[in-house]
Amino acid sequence: MSSDPASALRAVKRHWRVILYPIGMMPAAWLVWQGQHGELGADPVNVFERSLGLWAFRFLLACLALAPLKRFAGINLLRYRRLTGLLAFFYASLHVLAYIGLDHGFDWGVLWTDITHRPFIILGMSALVLLVPLALTSNAFSMRLMKRQWKVLHRLIYLAAVLAGIHFFLSFKTLNGVSAPYLAGLGVLLMSRFLPQRPR
Repeated sequence: MSSDPASALRAVKRHWRVILYPIGMMPAAWLVWQGQHGELGADPVNVFERSLGLWAFRFLLACLALAPLKRFAGINLLRYRRLTGLLAFFYASLHVLAYIGLDHGFDWGVLWTDITHRPFIILGMSALVLLVPLALTSNAFSMRLMKRQWKVLHRLIYLAAVLAGIHFFLSFKTLNGVSAPYLAGLGVLLMSRFLPQRPR
């Protein structure tokens, strides 16, 4: 059996999805473990829900950062765009499920009032709705089938990011040591789309 390091490295590169997807899901597993062992503080539901939302925002920012990273630094990590985008959708979905099931106990009357009357809930739900078609079409078959329309559709990620950013800010109700760096990062990534590419 060959133990050639180069062969092992090629195998890792070829099967990176098998490695990175589970790694990306580890924060959710860790939060569940903490919740089951009473390590999420005095308000575990709130901490669990907010932490899932924060991870969703982190992966969304990571997804947005890949294009400017290649454009301005020449570092091509675009192969991970689907990975980071799907993880953002995964954590956003868990965030909403925690809000529906743990926070409100599937009380659909209260949920309907929130969804139709509370601006920051409306914005958050809208961001998730925009991510749904992006997650469903984040595969090679959809790219071949939709062609140019695929790129147009996936530009919705920028609108989803803006809505998620406003939702994120309103959930904190102020700029602080947690919210400010993430919102500043989002602003930089959005503005980078309008900057000229650095000459090679």
